[in-house]
Amino acid sequence: MDPLSDMLSLLRLQSYASRGLDAGGRWALDFPSGPGIKCYALTTGRCWLWVDGKNSPIAMTAGDCVLLPRDLAFRFGSDADVPAQDVMTLISDTQMGAVITLNGGGECSGVGGYFEFKDPQADLLLSLLPPVIQVREESDRVALRQSIERLMQELREPQPGGELLAGHIAQMLLIQALRLFLADGSEQGIGWLFALADRHIGAALVVLHADPGYRWTLLALAQHAGLSRSSFAKRFKATVGEAPMEYLTSWRMQLAADRLVRRQESVASIAYALGYESESAFSVAFKRRMGCPPGRYARGGSI
Repeated sequence: MDPLSDMLSLLRLQSYASRGLDAGGRWALDFPSGPGIKCYALTTGRCWLWVDGKNSPIAMTAGDCVLLPRDLAFRFGSDADVPAQDVMTLISDTQMGAVITLNGGGECSGVGGYFEFKDPQADLLLSLLPPVIQVREESDRVALRQSIERLMQELREPQPGGELLAGHIAQMLLIQALRLFLADGSEQGIGWLFALADRHIGAALVVLHADPGYRWTLLALAQHAGLSRSSFAKRFKATVGEAPMEYLTSWRMQLAADRLVRRQESVASIAYALGYESESAFSVAFKRRMGCPPGRYARGGSI
Protein backbone atom coordinates (compact mmCIF):
# COMPACT_ATOMS: atom_id res chain seq x y z
CA MET A 1 0.00 0.00 0.00
CA ASP A 2 1.00 3.64 -0.32
CA PRO A 3 2.01 5.53 2.88
CA LEU A 4 -1.35 7.28 3.24
CA SER A 5 -3.24 3.98 2.92
CA ASP A 6 -0.85 2.41 5.43
CA MET A 7 -1.56 5.11 8.00
CA LEU A 8 -5.32 5.06 7.42
CA SER A 9 -5.46 1.28 7.74
CA LEU A 10 -4.45 1.61 11.41
CA LEU A 11 -7.34 3.91 12.30
CA ARG A 12 -10.17 2.56 14.42
CA LEU A 13 -13.45 4.42 14.74
CA GLN A 14 -14.27 5.44 18.30
CA SER A 15 -17.50 7.39 17.84
CA TYR A 16 -19.60 8.99 15.15
CA ALA A 17 -22.87 10.87 14.79
CA SER A 18 -24.85 12.48 12.00
CA ARG A 19 -28.01 14.60 11.88
CA GLY A 20 -29.87 16.93 9.56
CA LEU A 21 -30.93 20.56 9.97
CA ASP A 22 -34.00 22.39 8.66
CA ALA A 23 -34.05 26.06 9.71
CA GLY A 24 -36.25 29.05 9.07
CA GLY A 25 -36.05 32.76 9.98
CA ARG A 26 -33.06 34.02 11.93
CA TRP A 27 -31.08 31.36 13.74
CA ALA A 28 -27.62 30.37 14.99
CA LEU A 29 -26.10 27.23 16.50
CA ASP A 30 -22.93 27.06 18.61
CA PHE A 31 -20.82 23.90 18.27
CA PRO A 32 -18.21 23.27 21.00
CA SER A 33 -14.63 22.32 20.31
CA GLY A 34 -14.08 18.61 20.08
CA PRO A 35 -11.90 15.92 18.52
CA GLY A 36 -12.44 14.23 15.18
CA ILE A 37 -13.38 15.50 11.75
CA LYS A 38 -16.64 17.35 11.15
CA CYS A 39 -18.35 17.29 7.73
CA TYR A 40 -21.25 19.51 6.64
CA ALA A 41 -23.17 19.90 3.39
CA LEU A 42 -25.78 22.60 2.73
CA THR A 43 -28.62 21.29 0.58
CA THR A 44 -30.91 24.35 0.36
CA GLY A 45 -30.75 28.04 1.26
CA ARG A 46 -27.74 29.88 2.63
CA CYS A 47 -25.96 30.49 5.93
CA TRP A 48 -22.65 31.60 7.48
CA LEU A 49 -19.93 29.61 9.20
CA TRP A 50 -17.69 31.11 11.87
CA VAL A 51 -14.65 29.14 13.11
CA ASP A 52 -12.57 30.10 16.15
CA GLY A 53 -9.28 31.61 15.06
CA LYS A 54 -10.46 32.65 11.61
CA ASN A 55 -11.03 36.37 11.17
CA SER A 56 -13.69 36.19 8.47
CA PRO A 57 -16.89 34.11 8.31
CA ILE A 58 -17.46 31.74 5.41
CA ALA A 59 -20.57 32.24 3.28
CA MET A 60 -22.28 28.97 2.35
CA THR A 61 -24.96 28.44 -0.29
CA ALA A 62 -26.85 25.36 -1.45
CA GLY A 63 -24.42 22.69 -2.62
CA ASP A 64 -21.48 23.88 -0.53
CA CYS A 65 -19.56 21.43 1.65
CA VAL A 66 -16.97 22.03 4.37
CA LEU A 67 -14.69 19.80 6.40
CA LEU A 68 -13.53 20.89 9.87
CA PRO A 69 -10.63 18.67 11.01
CA ARG A 70 -9.37 20.65 14.01
CA ASP A 71 -10.42 20.72 17.67
CA LEU A 72 -12.02 24.19 17.35
CA ALA A 73 -15.40 25.65 18.29
CA PHE A 74 -17.55 26.95 15.44
CA ARG A 75 -20.95 28.45 14.66
CA PHE A 76 -23.50 28.13 11.87
CA GLY A 77 -26.16 30.82 11.52
CA SER A 78 -28.29 33.03 9.33
CA ASP A 79 -26.52 36.21 10.47
CA ALA A 80 -23.97 37.39 13.01
CA ASP A 81 -26.12 39.17 15.62
CA VAL A 82 -28.55 36.33 16.39
CA PRO A 83 -28.19 34.81 19.88
CA ALA A 84 -26.94 31.28 19.32
CA GLN A 85 -28.41 28.11 20.76
CA ASP A 86 -26.17 25.42 22.17
CA VAL A 87 -26.32 22.59 19.65
CA MET A 88 -25.54 20.02 22.34
CA THR A 89 -28.86 20.83 24.06
CA LEU A 90 -30.75 20.22 20.82
CA ILE A 91 -28.83 17.05 20.04
CA SER A 92 -29.67 15.55 23.43
CA ASP A 93 -33.34 15.49 22.41
CA THR A 94 -32.78 14.30 18.83
CA GLN A 95 -31.84 10.76 17.87
CA MET A 96 -28.95 10.11 15.51
CA GLY A 97 -29.92 10.37 11.86
CA ALA A 98 -32.91 12.60 12.60
CA VAL A 99 -33.49 16.21 11.49
CA ILE A 100 -33.35 19.19 13.88
CA THR A 101 -35.99 21.82 13.02
CA LEU A 102 -35.54 25.49 13.92
CA ASN A 103 -38.25 28.15 13.67
CA GLY A 104 -40.46 25.87 11.60
CA GLY A 105 -37.80 25.21 8.98
CA GLY A 106 -38.25 25.69 5.25
CA GLU A 107 -35.47 28.14 4.38
CA CYS A 108 -32.10 26.48 5.01
CA SER A 109 -31.33 22.77 5.25
CA GLY A 110 -28.28 20.56 5.38
CA VAL A 111 -26.67 17.43 6.75
CA GLY A 112 -23.58 16.89 8.82
CA GLY A 113 -21.76 14.75 11.30
CA TYR A 114 -18.55 14.08 13.15
CA PHE A 115 -16.27 11.07 13.19
CA GLU A 116 -13.73 10.46 15.93
CA PHE A 117 -10.89 7.96 15.73
CA LYS A 118 -9.14 6.74 18.88
CA ASP A 119 -5.69 6.11 17.45
CA PRO A 120 -2.81 8.59 17.91
CA GLN A 121 -2.30 8.35 14.14
CA ALA A 122 -5.62 10.15 13.62
CA ASP A 123 -4.49 13.08 15.75
CA LEU A 124 -1.30 13.21 13.70
CA LEU A 125 -3.26 13.31 10.45
CA LEU A 126 -5.79 15.93 11.53
CA SER A 127 -3.14 18.19 13.06
CA LEU A 128 -1.59 18.59 9.61
CA LEU A 129 -4.80 19.91 8.06
CA PRO A 130 -6.07 23.52 8.02
CA PRO A 131 -9.02 24.52 10.26
CA VAL A 132 -11.45 24.56 7.32
CA ILE A 133 -11.39 22.71 4.00
CA GLN A 134 -13.91 24.06 1.52
CA VAL A 135 -15.03 21.56 -1.10
CA ARG A 136 -15.11 23.42 -4.42
CA GLU A 137 -15.50 20.85 -7.19
CA GLU A 138 -19.09 19.78 -7.83
CA SER A 139 -18.15 16.11 -8.21
CA ASP A 140 -16.46 16.22 -4.79
CA ARG A 141 -19.48 17.97 -3.27
CA VAL A 142 -21.81 15.28 -4.60
CA ALA A 143 -19.60 12.48 -3.28
CA LEU A 144 -19.38 14.08 0.17
CA ARG A 145 -23.13 14.70 0.41
CA GLN A 146 -23.89 11.15 -0.65
CA SER A 147 -21.54 9.76 2.01
CA ILE A 148 -23.07 11.84 4.81
CA GLU A 149 -26.62 11.09 3.67
CA ARG A 150 -25.85 7.37 3.51
CA LEU A 151 -24.55 7.50 7.06
CA MET A 152 -27.71 9.30 8.19
CA GLN A 153 -29.80 6.59 6.55
CA GLU A 154 -27.86 3.88 8.39
CA LEU A 155 -28.46 5.69 11.68
CA ARG A 156 -32.18 6.29 11.03
CA GLU A 157 -32.86 2.78 9.77
CA PRO A 158 -30.48 0.37 11.54
CA GLN A 159 -29.70 -2.75 9.54
CA PRO A 160 -27.50 -5.78 10.23
CA GLY A 161 -23.87 -4.76 9.84
CA GLY A 162 -24.77 -1.07 10.12
CA GLU A 163 -22.14 -0.25 12.74
CA LEU A 164 -19.37 -1.68 10.58
CA LEU A 165 -20.66 0.15 7.51
CA ALA A 166 -20.82 3.43 9.46
CA GLY A 167 -17.17 2.97 10.39
CA HIS A 168 -16.21 2.47 6.76
CA ILE A 169 -18.16 5.56 5.71
CA ALA A 170 -16.40 7.63 8.38
CA GLN A 171 -13.01 6.43 7.18
CA MET A 172 -14.00 7.19 3.59
CA LEU A 173 -14.92 10.75 4.58
CA LEU A 174 -11.51 11.20 6.18
CA ILE A 175 -9.84 9.92 3.01
CA GLN A 176 -11.91 12.34 0.95
CA ALA A 177 -10.81 15.21 3.20
CA LEU A 178 -7.14 14.31 2.85
CA ARG A 179 -7.39 13.88 -0.91
CA LEU A 180 -9.12 17.24 -1.33
CA PHE A 181 -6.51 18.93 0.79
CA LEU A 182 -3.60 17.38 -1.10
CA ALA A 183 -5.17 18.13 -4.49
CA ASP A 184 -5.74 21.76 -3.56
CA GLY A 185 -2.01 22.33 -2.95
CA SER A 186 -2.56 25.86 -1.64
CA GLU A 187 -1.04 25.16 1.78
CA GLN A 188 2.36 23.75 2.55
CA GLY A 189 3.83 22.55 5.79
CA ILE A 190 6.15 20.09 7.44
CA GLY A 191 5.12 16.47 7.92
CA TRP A 192 4.97 13.15 6.10
CA LEU A 193 1.63 14.06 4.52
CA PHE A 194 3.16 17.08 2.77
CA ALA A 195 6.27 15.07 1.92
CA LEU A 196 4.23 12.67 -0.22
CA ALA A 197 4.03 15.44 -2.83
CA ASP A 198 7.84 15.65 -3.03
CA ARG A 199 9.00 13.40 -5.87
CA HIS A 200 12.24 12.38 -4.14
CA ILE A 201 11.12 12.09 -0.53
CA GLY A 202 7.81 10.55 -1.57
CA ALA A 203 9.69 7.76 -3.35
CA ALA A 204 11.67 7.01 -0.19
CA LEU A 205 8.52 6.96 1.94
CA VAL A 206 6.88 4.50 -0.45
CA VAL A 207 9.67 1.92 -0.22
CA LEU A 208 10.07 2.45 3.51
CA HIS A 209 6.38 1.76 4.10
CA ALA A 210 6.40 -1.14 1.67
CA ASP A 211 9.02 -3.00 3.73
CA PRO A 212 9.39 -1.51 7.24
CA GLY A 213 11.20 -4.62 8.49
CA TYR A 214 14.06 -4.22 6.03
CA ARG A 215 17.33 -3.04 7.56
CA TRP A 216 17.28 0.30 5.87
CA THR A 217 20.32 2.54 5.79
CA LEU A 218 20.47 6.21 4.97
CA LEU A 219 22.36 5.39 1.77
CA ALA A 220 19.79 2.84 0.59
CA LEU A 221 16.91 5.27 1.09
CA ALA A 222 18.87 8.05 -0.62
CA GLN A 223 19.39 5.83 -3.65
CA HIS A 224 15.64 5.21 -3.91
CA ALA A 225 15.10 8.95 -3.67
CA GLY A 226 17.67 9.64 -6.39
CA LEU A 227 19.74 11.93 -4.15
CA SER A 228 23.10 11.89 -2.46
CA ARG A 229 23.09 10.74 1.14
CA SER A 230 23.69 14.23 2.56
CA SER A 231 21.17 15.91 0.26
CA PHE A 232 18.57 13.26 1.07
CA ALA A 233 19.06 13.54 4.84
CA LYS A 234 18.74 17.33 4.71
CA ARG A 235 15.70 17.29 2.42
CA PHE A 236 13.94 14.54 4.38
CA LYS A 237 14.34 16.41 7.68
CA ALA A 238 13.14 19.64 6.08
CA THR A 239 9.97 18.13 4.58
CA VAL A 240 9.03 15.40 7.08
CA GLY A 241 10.18 17.13 10.25
CA GLU A 242 12.42 14.35 11.55
CA ALA A 243 15.44 12.41 10.35
CA PRO A 244 14.88 9.33 8.12
CA MET A 245 15.89 6.78 10.76
CA GLU A 246 13.76 8.54 13.39
CA TYR A 247 10.78 8.38 11.06
CA LEU A 248 11.43 4.68 10.38
CA THR A 249 11.49 3.95 14.10
CA SER A 250 8.30 5.92 14.63
CA TRP A 251 6.49 4.04 11.86
CA ARG A 252 7.72 0.68 13.14
CA MET A 253 6.38 1.48 16.62
CA GLN A 254 2.98 2.46 15.23
CA LEU A 255 2.81 -0.83 13.38
CA ALA A 256 3.94 -2.68 16.50
CA ALA A 257 1.28 -1.00 18.64
CA ASP A 258 -1.40 -2.02 16.14
CA ARG A 259 -0.20 -5.63 16.05
CA LEU A 260 -0.02 -5.85 19.83
CA VAL A 261 -3.57 -4.62 20.38
CA ARG A 262 -5.47 -5.68 17.30
CA ARG A 263 -3.70 -8.83 16.20
CA GLN A 264 -2.40 -9.90 19.63
CA GLU A 265 0.90 -11.08 18.19
CA SER A 266 3.79 -11.99 20.46
CA VAL A 267 6.45 -9.40 21.22
CA ALA A 268 9.15 -11.66 19.75
CA SER A 269 7.40 -12.17 16.41
CA ILE A 270 6.73 -8.43 16.05
CA ALA A 271 10.34 -7.59 16.91
CA TYR A 272 11.80 -9.82 14.21
CA ALA A 273 9.17 -8.84 11.64
CA LEU A 274 10.10 -5.19 12.08
CA GLY A 275 13.84 -5.67 11.68
CA TYR A 276 15.07 -5.91 15.27
CA GLU A 277 17.76 -8.45 16.09
CA SER A 278 16.36 -9.23 19.51
CA GLU A 279 13.19 -8.89 21.55
CA SER A 280 15.04 -6.81 24.14
CA ALA A 281 16.27 -4.28 21.56
CA PHE A 282 12.75 -3.90 20.26
CA SER A 283 11.30 -3.53 23.76
CA VAL A 284 13.74 -0.74 24.59
CA ALA A 285 12.85 1.12 21.37
CA PHE A 286 9.12 0.59 21.96
CA LYS A 287 9.20 1.89 25.54
CA ARG A 288 11.22 4.93 24.50
CA ARG A 289 8.72 5.83 21.79
CA MET A 290 5.39 4.68 23.30
CA GLY A 291 5.99 5.32 26.99
CA CYS A 292 5.58 1.78 28.33
CA PRO A 293 6.84 -1.76 27.59
CA PRO A 294 5.11 -3.63 24.75
CA GLY A 295 3.59 -6.23 27.07
CA ARG A 296 1.86 -3.60 29.18
CA TYR A 297 0.73 -1.72 26.07
CA ALA A 298 -0.89 -4.92 24.78
CA ARG A 299 -2.81 -5.24 28.06
CA GLY A 300 -4.09 -1.68 27.78
CA GLY A 301 -1.60 -0.23 30.22
CA SER A 302 -0.98 2.85 28.09
CA ILE A 303 -4.64 3.84 27.93
